[in-house]
Amino acid sequence: MANALSPAELASAFRYATDWFAVYVEETNALNVYPVPDGDTGTNMHLTLQSVRRELDLADTRKMSDVARAISYGSLLGARGNSGVITSQILKGFAEAIKDAPAVSPALLAQALEEGSRMGYKAVMKPVEGTILTVSRGVAEGARRAAENGAASLEEVLQGALQSGREASDRTPELLPVLKQAGVVDAGGMGLLRLVEGLEGYLKGLPLPEPPKIEKYAQTAFEEEEFGYCTEFLMEGVAEPVEKIREAVASFGDSLLVVGAEGYVKGHIHTNDPDGLLASVARFGKMIRTKVEDMSQQHTEILSMAGAADEAPPPTGLVVVANGWGLVKAFRGFGARIVAGGQTANPSVQDILDAIKSLPNPEVIVLPNNGNVIMSAQQAAALAEGKTVHVIPTRTMGQGLAATVVYQAEVPSSELLPEMEAASRHAATLEVTQASRSVEIGGVSVREGQPIGLRDDKLALAADTPEDALFNMIQLAIQEQEHEILTIFHGPTVTKDTLDVLAARIAQAFSDLSLEIHPGGPDLYDYLAVLE
Repeated sequence: MANALSPAELASAFRYATDWFAVYVEETNALNVYPVPDGDTGTNMHLTLQSVRRELDLADTRKMSDVARAISYGSLLGARGNSGVITSQILKGFAEAIKDAPAVSPALLAQALEEGSRMGYKAVMKPVEGTILTVSRGVAEGARRAAENGAASLEEVLQGALQSGREASDRTPELLPVLKQAGVVDAGGMGLLRLVEGLEGYLKGLPLPEPPKIEKYAQTAFEEEEFGYCTEFLMEGVAEPVEKIREAVASFGDSLLVVGAEGYVKGHIHTNDPDGLLASVARFGKMIRTKVEDMSQQHTEILSMAGAADEAPPPTGLVVVANGWGLVKAFRGFGARIVAGGQTANPSVQDILDAIKSLPNPEVIVLPNNGNVIMSAQQAAALAEGKTVHVIPTRTMGQGLAATVVYQAEVPSSELLPEMEAASRHAATLEVTQASRSVEIGGVSVREGQPIGLRDDKLALAADTPEDALFNMIQLAIQEQEHEILTIFHGPTVTKDTLDVLAARIAQAFSDLSLEIHPGGPDLYDYLAVLE
């Protein structure tokens, strides 16, 4: 029995709890009906915990302050979905309580769980009982009672927390009618219990359990409806208080959460106007990450999964590293499992391995889509026991998109690989962003903040406007090689008028090109274009 956790031990406990939670991702997804039956609560909470693990791997785990910051900061940066954002605030409160302590004692653990619950409630404009908040309060109350009753070990505190938390979870259908209708407990609340179970499992030295068989998807209790878009943003360099940003976006929809720390602000909202929302908040800081999910499409997908649960999976699965909600939507449309990541936000080996393991297919193809991710993808492939994994070394999102167009789950990887590799080689990726510093590279001089064009991840030119940079790169690429299709993804700050002018200019100059323009380009980029 443990009566204290050192900073390093606490870090190890959270790493283990993340692996424990991974076992129950699909079970948690299958419970998800509130606030929308889109079936991603487990995935989102796991992504949030994976971000904590990444920060812990970078932290000095000899210091409690560094471990606490990794838990708080990592969960904020990685928070996904309604339950993920609330989880990040629960973990922020937990971290605040422990940051100055030399070790976590039973009494401090109970205090940290209480502070986490308090912070979770504080983050929500209109707290709803019967959700993860209710379970967090149950966990906190059980921990406090155990501590007040003289718990001498951390295990006793967690046992009390879990007993009370499970009782609170069992009550959630009585508090939230939609749960009673579907015959389930709250998914976010169950996810929080799995996290606490993982901490207990670490202390007890338990092996990871086997994934439970999914017998039922709660989403089948609801007809296909229009649910709008789950929209998220992460900004840095924000000077305005989160209350002002929350007020600015409140009219766009519901399920609103806006939280922040250290100059970062994370937002989550369900809306029918994701482009308008992102354009509206972009003025408050530098947008570094966005995510938009069509909740109606997610609902339809999980219904199809429920129908196919007993069928043998097709031979080949696909894992793709991507960011930018439009690109993610495109990759998903072709059947890919997404690992969040891109320039300056490279996923870990474990992140990619988790995605590989989550697929039922015996063979898996991985597209890293970034030169810095290729080695991590190869290491993940080597660690994926029981599956045959192939990595196509795509270095850009455009190469990955071209390869994904060829992908078919029903075709063996031996037939797919040559075609996907050829498609990736023939695609040209054109990206437009702003220079982070003044520099001269390969004969191209740029000044800080100037629009620059990257061709296949290499600096190609500088220009006066992002539109000039993109147009000039298209012109150069067309002169060197014949292309038939041009697909452009743009960022949230590009206006409709600007797009109309750009489209007309491209159509006039390159009349033989088939042109498509979509919102949701990669974070930090004005444009990403693919020539095929």
